[in-house]
Amino acid sequence: MAGTIVGNIDLVNVSLVLFVLFFIALVIYLNMENAREGYPLEDDEGNPSMPGLFPLAKPKTFKLPHGQGSVTVPNNDTDRHRNFAMVQTSPSPGMPFVPTGDPLVDGIGPAAWAERRDQPELDGKGHPKIIPMRNAESFVVSNGRDPRGLPVQAHDGEVVGKISDLWVDESEQLVRYLEFELNEGGGPRLVPMQLARICSNRVAIHSLNGRHFANVPKTKKTDQVTKLEEEKICAYYCGGKLYAAEDRLEPQI
Repeated sequence: MAGTIVGNIDLVNVSLVLFVLFFIALVIYLNMENAREGYPLEDDEGNPSMPGLFPLAKPKTFKLPHGQGSVTVPNNDTDRHRNFAMVQTSPSPGMPFVPTGDPLVDGIGPAAWAERRDQPELDGKGHPKIIPMRNAESFVVSNGRDPRGLPVQAHDGEVVGKISDLWVDESEQLVRYLEFELNEGGGPRLVPMQLARICSNRVAIHSLNGRHFANVPKTKKTDQVTKLEEEKICAYYCGGKLYAAEDRLEPQI
């Protein structure tokens, strides 16, 4: 083998070994990167626990677009500062929790919400994506039934208000929320479009009864909704699918 560069080295085997090592390193890297948001994990008592086989990645700072600052993950910004109004049915690990107050207001179970940034979601140009149609001159209701002016009816049949506007996602060109005015000067509220049924003479909302609408989370501004406000609004309505009535807590056949 004199005069050769590689001698008796099998380049195929070397390439295979290098590929396997690279693939293992890639799997480890992706698993560590995947454990940035929402970590470190916590057990039922709020104590931090390891995410799994691989350790947490070192904190990394990401610069957000459009002057929204930066975010560093992973971090210790957990939900420990929130007072969860619930108790565990048994001290044994993994046992379920039951709410001790109003689960819709307290954000328990299906009404839980995530601590998203209290800023509106922006489009590629840095403008709020979701705005009321009264501020979107290029949008009109060209097909289907325009719900504006229709009464809002809760699951128990109570009329709680009247539709006043539609909130559209300019980027996706679809309706995200319906805005309605509560009766007796209760002010405006939003309901996710997917949880409202537009009928010929009313807008029906199945997830809540009439007494629940006064506590639907409000928006700080009349023409903007932040990501945190969206979380709380959607969680409130979705939680009503379980907590709005006693019979919904029982098994469904």
